[in-house]
Amino acid sequence: MTAEAACTLPALLVVGLALMWGLMCAAAHIQCVDAARAGARAAARQEPENAAAGVARAVAPDGAEVSVTREGDLVRVTVTAASPGPDALSMSLEASAAALAEETVGVEK
Repeated sequence: MTAEAACTLPALLVVGLALMWGLMCAAAHIQCVDAARAGARAAARQEPENAAAGVARAVAPDGAEVSVTREGDLVRVTVTAASPGPDALSMSLEASAAALAEETVGVEK
C-alpha cells in the first residue's frame, strides 16, 4: 500500500499542476480576446490609435503587445502575450478582432 501511494501521489501532483497551468493559459487567452475586442470597438469609434491601444492594454494581460491597423473600412486590433508560468512552458497567446469603422457605415460607394 505504501509503495502505490509513493508512486501515485507525485503523478497526481504533476497532473494537478498541469491542469492549473492549462487553466491559467486559457484565462490569459480569454483576456487577450476581450482586449482585442475592446480595442477594435474603440478604434471603430474613431478614437486615436494610441487611445484604442491603451483601451486594449488596460484589459490585456500584463506585458501584452497591442497593434492597431486599418485595412480599408476595417480596423484590426491584435493582442499578443506570453502565457503565464515558467519560461520553460511559455508559449505565445494571440487574439485579433476587427470592426467596421463607423464613418463607413451606411455610406454607399
